[in-house]
Amino acid sequence: MKEDFLHFLWLFQYFDKKDLCTTQGETLSVLQVGNHNADAGADFSLGKVKIGGVDWAGDIEIHLKSSDWNAHQHQHNPAYNNVILHVVWQDDAPALRADNTPMPTLELKDRTNPKWLDQYQVLLSNKDVIPCARQFASVKTIQKLAMLDKALAKRLEDKAFLLRALLVKNKQDWDETTYQVLAKNFGFKVNSEPFLRLSQGLPLKVLRKSQDSIFQLEALLLGQAGLLHDKPNAEKVEDEYIDRLRKEHHFLQRKHRLEDEQMSYEHWKFMRLRPTNFPTIRLAQFASLIHQQQNLFSLFFNNDYKTLAKKLQVSQSAYWQQHYTPGKPAKKPVPLLGKDSIENIVINTVVPLLVLYAKEKKQDEYMERATGFLEYIKAENNHILRMWEDLGLKVKTAFDSQALIELYNNFCTPRKCLQCSIGISIVKNPN
Repeated sequence: MKEDFLHFLWLFQYFDKKDLCTTQGETLSVLQVGNHNADAGADFSLGKVKIGGVDWAGDIEIHLKSSDWNAHQHQHNPAYNNVILHVVWQDDAPALRADNTPMPTLELKDRTNPKWLDQYQVLLSNKDVIPCARQFASVKTIQKLAMLDKALAKRLEDKAFLLRALLVKNKQDWDETTYQVLAKNFGFKVNSEPFLRLSQGLPLKVLRKSQDSIFQLEALLLGQAGLLHDKPNAEKVEDEYIDRLRKEHHFLQRKHRLEDEQMSYEHWKFMRLRPTNFPTIRLAQFASLIHQQQNLFSLFFNNDYKTLAKKLQVSQSAYWQQHYTPGKPAKKPVPLLGKDSIENIVINTVVPLLVLYAKEKKQDEYMERATGFLEYIKAENNHILRMWEDLGLKVKTAFDSQALIELYNNFCTPRKCLQCSIGISIVKNPN
């Protein structure tokens, strides 16, 4: 058994309350279960109970055994000074406060439906990658949909939380933050960190001074990325266009007082990538997008999905339509920024930014716009989603797929079944 089973019992009050009393023999009534606390300190805050006719308000701490209180040294930790009730599965030893008086304790092992524990242990112990796979069909559709909404909300909020650190670092500059988040996304996972590093060392205000010239934008981006230099241990590149980019970069670097040798080839990954994902191509496409869009923040925040997707359909300059790497012509024309890449940008850049803006500005319409964008995008196709489809779920849009990816990664895989309404339904209603 894990503690989360007891959290489940306490949160939903799934135990026999007849003649409820503490292990010390005092009558007990639960007036308010409190708020579940995922951070340091007691497990539930702002609880209320009546013990021996006296009302108490404070924290509730939960352990498998009462001896865990002393084992964890809670009596010496000020964060637990406000605990008013100790809830345990088994009372095996007195839990003592700092003054050595016993902590009021509630034991649950003889007050709980044994079928719930049996079903919970089945979920934890089976070998299925989705623990509830065998019982999934028995769960009501409304409970499944409720959990998908919860999982999607968590996924979007987690992504927004990560972006908030950039916003704080950029002193609430939404334009700079949008530029950096978009740059990171243009790295498409494998090169996301080098792209972010590049954008942080090459401010948007510098690029805006060259916005009318895609050539200068390429010189700045590829030059600061270190990708205009010859690749280590390779033949020297003899190419007129690349030579011109090098000279332009040198001029702009001095003009804007940019760092020398900020990055180099060693920072970028080319191996095992499709040529369309080479950082040279993605940087050329990024340059084209900055060239065409006066304001990235307005682009993302002031357009409906169809307009946004159309404006993201950028093509790189003529040279990079014929080359994947400097000086080496491609056998076929290089593809432009495709539909899948645009949808990836919307899912991983636009939607999290909208969610962050909605939370920071307390404007719910941007949250609705974010989820609405996901409804426009067809669901991904990967092994996680195929497993859910095998269980009978219809995965149509990115709204569905993002929720199911979150459910699998952060609920199913770590076996957090009692934080999932589907798992709770199965435990409460064993066959």
